[in-house]
Amino acid sequence: MTKSYLIASDFDQTLSFNDSGIALAEMLGISNFEEKVRGLSRIGLVQQGAELAYLLRHDPEFRRVRREHLIETGKRIRLKKNVSSLVEALSGDIDGNQYSFYVISAAPKEVVVSALEGIVPADHIFGTELGWEPGSGEISSILRTPAGYGKVLVLNELQASLQMRPDHTVYIGDGSSDLYVMKHVNSCDGFTIAVSEAKYITRIAKRTVLSDNALSVFVPILEDIAGWNAVRIREWFGAQGLTVQEWDKVRTDWLTLREAPPSPLALFDVPGKPV
Repeated sequence: MTKSYLIASDFDQTLSFNDSGIALAEMLGISNFEEKVRGLSRIGLVQQGAELAYLLRHDPEFRRVRREHLIETGKRIRLKKNVSSLVEALSGDIDGNQYSFYVISAAPKEVVVSALEGIVPADHIFGTELGWEPGSGEISSILRTPAGYGKVLVLNELQASLQMRPDHTVYIGDGSSDLYVMKHVNSCDGFTIAVSEAKYITRIAKRTVLSDNALSVFVPILEDIAGWNAVRIREWFGAQGLTVQEWDKVRTDWLTLREAPPSPLALFDVPGKPV
């Protein structure tokens, strides 16, 4: 019996190496983008991941951004290796499993569509949607931002439109803006993959894969969903012209230890008798 799965992935630093906001700021000559983002994060004005959308609408330095700037930024984004191979692999039938691949990102949709042109269809990409002034071409509004809980809403809509079971959903992400959606997917018995070693994401994700090759996230999909063993996975990668040189499966415990203050009982060898 054919089983269908929804594979949803973040974009910035999940399928790419660099952040869309940093790439746009560098192109415009704005040097303090990261400082602006940290400031918004400190005051909690917007959901994590939605900082660029807020700056595009409200920051004076970003008011000159037009649609063509976002498209050009997408062309400058450096993608991880074999993104196209990952999408192609997920478009086939593997042991009776069929996968539908979508991208859900807080980055402007124009940036992501431009970066993934010829790889992922535009109607499979959900990003921040902006309103534009007809005359000036200036950004007039933010229509939707899939950041934080906004990613959960997009995922729920996709599951409904595809008639996909929640426990047949896989989400791939790297950062704090993915926490809500990963917790949601896990609570529905879905599967989550982290591509970052950040503590707040790895302690939530069911699997963590660190690699500069996007096709590496296919390993836990083949292993945990398709039920393949390591030998068969290596053979599959070999058929794609890739050799799995290093595959270290490590369980990491994050600990912080501090000296505890002495207990009052430590002054006694025997109850009631001082040392």
